Amino acid sequence: MIEAVQKDDAFLEDVRVKRGLGELSIWWLGQSGFLVQSGGKHLLIDPYLSDSLTKKYAETDKPHVRMTERVIAPERLDFIDLITSSHNHTDHFDPETLDPLLSVNPATKIILPEANRGVSPPRLSEHNDPERFIGIDADRTQRSGGINVHGIAAAHNKLERDERGHHKFLGYVFDIGRWRVYHSGDCRWYPGLAEGVRLFRPDVAILPINGDEPGRRVAGNFDGLEAARLAKDIKTKIVMPCHFEMFEFNTVEPDLFVKSCDEIDQPYKVMRSGERWSSEEFG
Repeated sequence: MIEAVQKDDAFLEDVRVKRGLGELSIWWLGQSGFLVQSGGKHLLIDPYLSDSLTKKYAETDKPHVRMTERVIAPERLDFIDLITSSHNHTDHFDPETLDPLLSVNPATKIILPEANRGVSPPRLSEHNDPERFIGIDADRTQRSGGINVHGIAAAHNKLERDERGHHKFLGYVFDIGRWRVYHSGDCRWYPGLAEGVRLFRPDVAILPINGDEPGRRVAGNFDGLEAARLAKDIKTKIVMPCHFEMFEFNTVEPDLFVKSCDEIDQPYKVMRSGERWSSEEFG
């Protein structure tokens, strides 16, 4: 089991350190989950803070064996201003994580694809107040908790819409404090992606790297080379990889990503679970 850099009390102590309102702090929570802090606001992206998938697939031919220990119990995150979900796969929309989060943050709302709104599992039924679940689509903007969220279409493996024409998979550009952060969700490259994101001039990009590589076949995301090239194309100041080191069957070493970023002179940060990155590193 990979140990978190910070967890439980130590993690919370780090989050609660008083920092300048103009500073941006980002913690990796594992898989595609991140806690973002700036301007006195706390944004929680795609949190997976349970063992629900490990339990669900324990007796199947697709065991989800956890590689990295949990950073924090969701019920301890009682200061969240906004939660977002990029799509309704459990590692991005986990009832066992969201249920306690919604309980301890009674005023906090969830922004999620309009295509997935109203498809809440039974465990979330007591929180299924339409006012708490805010739908969004590509090329649309929502605001909640003092944070702007811009929808970006995501291809996982391809661009998909529901019967009403709403995208099932999204990425987001967040305006939090004075910063812009792009989180692609699960995504592969498609024509127009880079051009659309580049318009927002994101300071930080968070991209999955567990896509297809020689000898392995896990479709649905960028590989390390593609993630590096997209970061360069959108002219982001720094890119962070994600969607690795959570499940043994679906992970990848970040070596290709690191090598690719180095070759094209793209600044990057490979986080470890529970680790904090700060905008002070911009200098």
